[in-house]
Amino acid sequence: MAGGGAVWVLPALLLAAGALGKPTVRQERARPGAAQHEDRPGFQYDHEAFLGKEEARSFDQLSPEESRERLGKIVDRIDDNKDGYITTEELKTWIKRVQKRYIYENVAKVWKDYDLNKDDKIAWEEYKQATYGYYLENPEEFQDATDQHSFKKMLPRDERRFKTADLDGDLAATREEFTAFLHPEEFEHMKNIVVLETLEDIDKNEDGFVDQDEYIADMFANEEGGPEPDWVITEREQFSDFRDLNKDGKMDKDEIQHWILPQDYDHALAEARHLVYESDVDKDQKLTKEEVLDNWNMFVGSQATNYGEDLTRNHDEL
Repeated sequence: MAGGGAVWVLPALLLAAGALGKPTVRQERARPGAAQHEDRPGFQYDHEAFLGKEEARSFDQLSPEESRERLGKIVDRIDDNKDGYITTEELKTWIKRVQKRYIYENVAKVWKDYDLNKDDKIAWEEYKQATYGYYLENPEEFQDATDQHSFKKMLPRDERRFKTADLDGDLAATREEFTAFLHPEEFEHMKNIVVLETLEDIDKNEDGFVDQDEYIADMFANEEGGPEPDWVITEREQFSDFRDLNKDGKMDKDEIQHWILPQDYDHALAEARHLVYESDVDKDQKLTKEEVLDNWNMFVGSQATNYGEDLTRNHDEL
């Protein structure tokens, strides 16, 4: 889990517009580091980075032959200068495009749930009503102290994030502003919010810093009271060596930003280099179409490599 940036989920709660169904509390912030490369079974991370999560699922429905055929068409699109080779730079550009497409498709999917008056903007009041309306109108149903605390914490937190994303200050988000609200890690003017929310989540003693124990507690709960696993000991070393830059025993906001939004780490470039390294048989630091297709199961999935996936969904071709 060392290094990497934060991966963000939709803020707090999602409800169908107007329905005011009973909301449930969800985790607001994915763990920092989740965006970096992990060797998951079946090359899942590589598939999602190369294709996007939805498209990766569509490949999981195909036969190996169909997957290779569609991958070949994608390779032709990645080869921008049509010289017959895929360079690390071309692959990085493709991965960044896939990441951006996922973000904007995600916003498009939920837009209608919040744009209640169909004016192609989402006002703060619309978002608050769609997300928190049930809680605000039926507070008596939330007797659990933990639930009450969660909702009371999330509403002002969402409002603060919404107002930061709302660059023109009219309390009505355009699609670009709402994208910044849902995916703040992608926007420069939202980075302070990303850091602040991370600090608030981890800083249990509310002293404005993250100490080593709080850092560890965010990823590991020693409920049985036994010795810590080796990976936790390694994370403690990571904290001391790489997180706590000024060696005062805790992370301030600048150090948290360096941790979750490192300026010197490009996820798309790292994944592109990984894919090239693993597939470059002749070690000329670029890939032929044949090299990609020979290692096709690293780039895309199929029924043969993803037995447990849902095979009933239908997705459009890339």
